[in-house]
Amino acid sequence: MDRANVRQREQGRSRVSYLEGWQVIAEANRIFGFDGWERCTLISRCVAEHERPIGRDRKSGWGVTYTARVRITVTAGHRTLIREGSGAGHGIDADKGLAHESALKEAETDATKRALMTFGNPFGLALYDKQQRQVSSSAASTAGFVASPAADAHLEPAAITALHERIKALAPARLEAFSKGFRAAFQVPDAQPSLAGLITNNRHQRWIEGFLAETATA
Repeated sequence: MDRANVRQREQGRSRVSYLEGWQVIAEANRIFGFDGWERCTLISRCVAEHERPIGRDRKSGWGVTYTARVRITVTAGHRTLIREGSGAGHGIDADKGLAHESALKEAETDATKRALMTFGNPFGLALYDKQQRQVSSSAASTAGFVASPAADAHLEPAAITALHERIKALAPARLEAFSKGFRAAFQVPDAQPSLAGLITNNRHQRWIEGFLAETATA
């Protein structure tokens, strides 16, 4: 795990290390492929709802807590791997509906991170070691094709994640066309099973945006 991805927050009287939800999803797209894994919320339940003061001016608001259980399904060759995780989320807002929305999203994200954690260090397992011996100071290089840094500017992780989500939403036929087109455009060998980790810079983004625009008008 790259230490640059690790965040910290105060919890009680100690500091806790954690990964943000988008970072974990980006790692899943990179490692499994955006078309190689699925997430399903099995259970989501509101376990607490009460009025409470919020903000410095102590306005009337709501505090809401949800619990959730999420199932992660990964396709690995002819095998299907299933992992599950549970999590909790808390929402505080003057609007009751927004408090519920915030708590539910946080619970699902927390459960997703706990389920993916069982796949190993890149998903946060390394943080359960108090000495963090598997957390490095520099990111490991991605195996397979890597675009030259001088060729174009690298994308921010959030932009890469957004592209992954849009590609993952394509219909099966268009997803296959995307895969063939991307491989041809950037000379990616068939031996490279997943394309997710190869989407790294602006050249890739421009090509993908063009493909998605054609798909939308087809």
